[in-house]
Amino acid sequence: MEDKGETRAKAARSKEGERKKVLFICIHNSIRSQMAEGLLNHLYGERYEAFSAGLKPGIVHPSAIEVMAEIGIDIGHNRSKSIEEMFDHYFDVVVTVCDRAKEACPIYPGGSKLLHQDFEDPSSFAGTLEDVLESFRRVRDQIRSWIEHTFADENML
Repeated sequence: MEDKGETRAKAARSKEGERKKVLFICIHNSIRSQMAEGLLNHLYGERYEAFSAGLKPGIVHPSAIEVMAEIGIDIGHNRSKSIEEMFDHYFDVVVTVCDRAKEACPIYPGGSKLLHQDFEDPSSFAGTLEDVLESFRRVRDQIRSWIEHTFADENML
């Protein structure tokens, strides 16, 4: 098994045109990080390969699956993963998508560039089913806008 230094060295020697690996981290890996993974793979999958993980993984939230399907992105097959599953992997970019994850995981040993963007947790919203779905849509759209701004120009990262 390679050590982390060897993994990083291999990544540094990667050939031109290889997709950059991006890891999105949240607390439960059930909504925001899952949406971000799906959106980045959908929008810029030719340049990036996105993954997601959580500090205390749960299950992928059914409302996240539903609102992503509304825009043609299937995350229904995804599973919530623990950050420990990612420790042996190198990532070009590691993104925390909630303040709690950033506080609990201020550095990631297998990442080259660290980014943070806090998004509200839509599971904390109350109301009718339609109100809750609307909050999930709003967060989905905020994540999409941030991804389009941050990852559209591949020279930015």
